[in-house]
Amino acid sequence: MKTHLDLNADLGEGYPFDAELMQVISSANIACGGHAGNVDSMRTTVRLAHQYGVRIGAHPSYPDREGFGRKSMTLTPSQLVFSLTAQLWALKAVSIEEGVSVAYVKPHGALYNDAARDPVLARQIAQMIREIDPDLALMGLADSELIKAGREAGLQVIEEGFADRAYLPDGSLMPREQAGAVLEDTQAVIVQALALSQRVDSLCLHGDNPAALTQAHAIRDALRKAGIRISADDNPVDAIVGDRAFGNPPPPNEWE
Repeated sequence: MKTHLDLNADLGEGYPFDAELMQVISSANIACGGHAGNVDSMRTTVRLAHQYGVRIGAHPSYPDREGFGRKSMTLTPSQLVFSLTAQLWALKAVSIEEGVSVAYVKPHGALYNDAARDPVLARQIAQMIREIDPDLALMGLADSELIKAGREAGLQVIEEGFADRAYLPDGSLMPREQAGAVLEDTQAVIVQALALSQRVDSLCLHGDNPAALTQAHAIRDALRKAGIRISADDNPVDAIVGDRAFGNPPPPNEWE
């Protein structure tokens, strides 16, 4: 039985409660320019992650700011690699300047869902990550083509489940345009989080969901009651979350 589970959220997308969410989660997927974000937002989010000892991940997407990265695009392999490489290096540059490192890559939106189904696209993404930095992990939908491609490329993989999204019978995420695709009832989110907790490495909450902060606290409390602490790379978030709540975060080196 698992005793710890990563809790991640998509941040740096322009929503107002990033700082509060950062105090509950253990990994932050930081928008790096494809669907949202710029140098200033990346720097702000990286600093928050560093302050609260949260693992940093790059969250690149199709170059689709108008559609928030939720529209599938047909790109040539070179166009895709160029766009994703630029996004990843934008975040890596900011992180280097701030004295921290990017630990993993999690594609966003339509790119994430497309790569979960398409083995060719999945391999392109995995190979691009390996060529940039083979020490980067790849986060993707559990049991998906993206996870398979990551393993084939020799990358560490992080199998992800979604606490706040409905699933289809085949294990894929329900398209957002369908009613009920986003779980709004906190109790339903808790039930799904607990059901997924023994099957995935990381649970995701979407930072653009107005209920994300409430749901994050509820998930943390439910997992703790089940004997599961929120952590990434065995960092015990719950052990010090009480100090954080009073505005006294631990020194970042206590997390390393």
